Amino acid sequence: MSTPATGQELGAFLRAHRALLQPADVGLAATGRRRTPGLRREEVASLSGVGLAWYTWLEQGRVSASRQVLEAVGRALRLDAAGLRHAMRLAGHHEPVPVDTDRAAAGRLAGTVRPVLDSWPASPAVLVDRHFDLLAWNAAWAALWGAPEAVPADRRNLMWLMAVDRRLRGVLPDWEPLAMNVFQHFRAQAGPALADPRTDQVYRRLEADAPELRHWWGCHSVAELTARTVLVEPPASAPSASPSAPSTPSTTRPRWSCCSPRPPPPTPPGWATWPPARRARRPEYQQPHRPHCPHQPLLCGSRRCARPPGG
Repeated sequence: MSTPATGQELGAFLRAHRALLQPADVGLAATGRRRTPGLRREEVASLSGVGLAWYTWLEQGRVSASRQVLEAVGRALRLDAAGLRHAMRLAGHHEPVPVDTDRAAAGRLAGTVRPVLDSWPASPAVLVDRHFDLLAWNAAWAALWGAPEAVPADRRNLMWLMAVDRRLRGVLPDWEPLAMNVFQHFRAQAGPALADPRTDQVYRRLEADAPELRHWWGCHSVAELTARTVLVEPPASAPSASPSAPSTPSTTRPRWSCCSPRPPPPTPPGWATWPPARRARRPEYQQPHRPHCPHQPLLCGSRRCARPPGG
């Protein structure tokens, strides 16, 4: 079952999602002004079919929840599939995560997979472990994102690169949504291994090297890493659109990610003079915008998330 550390993390996760809901969201009548945002504990307890005292202890990390009870709490809090899986892992309902003590085994695996990655000369590809540490990559990856060998070994991590590496940010004009998605997936992966030394080290490196994103590191949002198309601007070349397709194996095994570059569609004649309404009907030609922090502000408790850049 959950340890004290993961129990407190589960409580914080539930509190953050409780604060996102209004009574109308769950079919309850409004009862006047509330001192704090979101549902009250007694409302969540009633919707979940548990006692108020027990639910209070659950948020405080003082009790453990069965899978069935946690599913009921997840339904009350309107958790999506990724959020419910994360809550289950925090509560201890997950497959055991082995301690990575045999680094030689990881090296042997990287050596086995590297020829496969090298067989894709036009597709940047990388193999990462459950901590998102880079185990192997091909020449196309190094040419696009930068050579991982130039990064210290303790920072040779996909999440660290997304957050800190200025070259990678320069290649991705719209890096923030992708970086947040990687972090949300990293957080979901780290859920059952909060006491893992490498997980703790990655978090400390992120806090030290990317202080401007400190409001991200305390965020409680989670998500699956999904395939998507991103615009990249390789050095000394024209922009291209790269569909990124991560694999989705077991949470305890290494995974690989592959990008297949393709050029964006040509801009129609007279695009610059088109009125906004006409442009909006052709989203495939839209240039990516740089949004403000894409996660819910209440999930990380930071006012900064609610403000657009420069606001």
